[in-house]
Amino acid sequence: MAEKIRPVEQMLELSDDEALSSEHLDLQVQKAQEQLLQLKREQEQIEKQKRELEELSRRQEELERGRTEMTDKLTRSLVVLEREAYNAQKRLEQIRATRESFGQHLELIEAIDPRSWNSADLHKELSRALSTVDDARTEYSEQRSRLQATEENAGDVSLPEIGPGPYELNGGRSFAQWMQIGFAFSLPLIIFGLIALAIFFWMASR
Repeated sequence: MAEKIRPVEQMLELSDDEALSSEHLDLQVQKAQEQLLQLKREQEQIEKQKRELEELSRRQEELERGRTEMTDKLTRSLVVLEREAYNAQKRLEQIRATRESFGQHLELIEAIDPRSWNSADLHKELSRALSTVDDARTEYSEQRSRLQATEENAGDVSLPEIGPGPYELNGGRSFAQWMQIGFAFSLPLIIFGLIALAIFFWMASR
C-alpha cells in the first residue's frame, strides 16, 4: 500500500498552471487594495472639498447678513445724523443770535451811570434806565424760552431762571410802567386843579 502524501508536499507538487493562477490572484488582491486606498484618498479629498465649500457658504451667508444689517443701520443712522446736524445748526444760529442780543443789552446796562445824570432830568433818566433793564429782562426770558424749545435736552446750554426784578410789582409791571399809569390817572386831576387855581386867581384879582 502506497504511503499517503502530506498536504505540504501536495502544495509543493502543484502544477505550474496552478502556481501561476495563485500568483495572479495575489496580484488581483494587491490591485484591489491599491484601488481601495486610492478611493479612500479620493474620498478624503472630496470630504475636504465639501468642508471647504460649506465654510465658504457659511462665510458668504455671514457676509450677506452683515451687509444687510450694516446697510440698514448706517442708512437709518445717516437720517438721524442729518436731522441732528440740522437741529444743531439751527440751535447754533439761535445761540449766536442770543449771544449777540445779550451782548447788546449788557452794553446798554453797563452804560447806565447814575453819577452822570443831571439832577434836573433825574426822573427822566431814571425812567430810561429802568426801561433799559426791563427790556433786557424781557429779552432774556424770551431767548431762554426759545433755546429750551429748540431741543428737549438743553442741559448743556441751560440758562438760569430769572425771578421778578426789584422794580417789578404785582401783575408783572415795572416801577416805571406803574409810574406812567399813575401819571395817566392823575393827569385829569392835575388839569382840573390848574383850572380851578386859575379861576381862583382871576376872581381874586377883580
